[in-house]
Amino acid sequence: MTTTTTDTAPARRRVPRRSRPLARFLVRRVLVALLLAWGVTLVTFVLTTLVPGDPAAANLGQQALGDPAAVARWRADHGLDKPLPQQYLVFLQGLFHGDLGTSQQSHRPVAADLAEFVPATLELAGAAILVSLVLGVAFGLIAALRRNRPVDHALRMVSLIGVSVPTFWLALLAFYVFFYRLRITPGSGRVDPGLGAPHHLTGLHTVDAALTGRWDVFTSALGHLILPALVLSLYTIGLLTRFTRSAVLDVLGQDHVRAGRAKGLPGRVILFRYVLRSALVPIITVAGLAFGSLLSGTVLVESIFAWQGVGQYAFKSATALDLPAIMGVGLVVSGVYLAINLLVDVLYGVIDPRVRLR
Repeated sequence: MTTTTTDTAPARRRVPRRSRPLARFLVRRVLVALLLAWGVTLVTFVLTTLVPGDPAAANLGQQALGDPAAVARWRADHGLDKPLPQQYLVFLQGLFHGDLGTSQQSHRPVAADLAEFVPATLELAGAAILVSLVLGVAFGLIAALRRNRPVDHALRMVSLIGVSVPTFWLALLAFYVFFYRLRITPGSGRVDPGLGAPHHLTGLHTVDAALTGRWDVFTSALGHLILPALVLSLYTIGLLTRFTRSAVLDVLGQDHVRAGRAKGLPGRVILFRYVLRSALVPIITVAGLAFGSLLSGTVLVESIFAWQGVGQYAFKSATALDLPAIMGVGLVVSGVYLAINLLVDVLYGVIDPRVRLR
């Protein structure tokens, strides 16, 4: 009696297909950003309500304060007579619909005011960070490659001056020297008064003038932009120079750079493919934080150069205890920080694979 045995091959187990590490990394960062955005709304609302002072006294005046009925009516019109949790829910509901409330100072929607003032600050801060990235990274790279040489000492001195000199003092000095004494740069404002602002498309005068073909306005807007952008970028240039120099020096001593030199690779390839790419992570971190600080720290520069941006709007709103406007400015600045941090995290994952695999 013969028995036949059938050899059955083991069934193949289907291995679940794993998502790509970069995609999972991005999803995690977006979820964290959404959670932080909700936290920003809560913190902004709580801190604004804790501001010392009475908004009714700041907006109605002393004569109207003597009428309790007028004060109660004003508080009811602005929702200040409701409990704080209910005020926060109303605030969130309006925020989801793009309604940031009505400014108690301009009597316009806060969203409309911010749409007018935020682009001016974005144009100034964007130009400043662009100049800072180009000059700061270039200076730091040159200083690292010429370590302990006269060029290195000179650039380190420039960076030290940049991070030490107060921005408002430098703005006053630059305005006095280059406009009042030398007449090299135009005066205050964003464009010459005789030309007028270009048609509003993006709110950025240089971009709007170029898109509409008004090259005389573009030249004027660019001329008005150069001096405040350079003044605002000096601190960031000094900061990026120091961080870039330190990061590049740290990478130059690593094994993969020495291996590239031992292979006989051209210096250009070693510099850009090995050194600069490895040093980009700390540089991107500083650049992202610098842009956020530039956007929120332009108040004094905007005042000196009469630049009608969100800094001036925030200052006037704070002095008038305009709570909806203060919360709107806080949300815009916080949103920019969140967006920049998310962009920096994404660039981390793109540049350095080790980051997205953690």
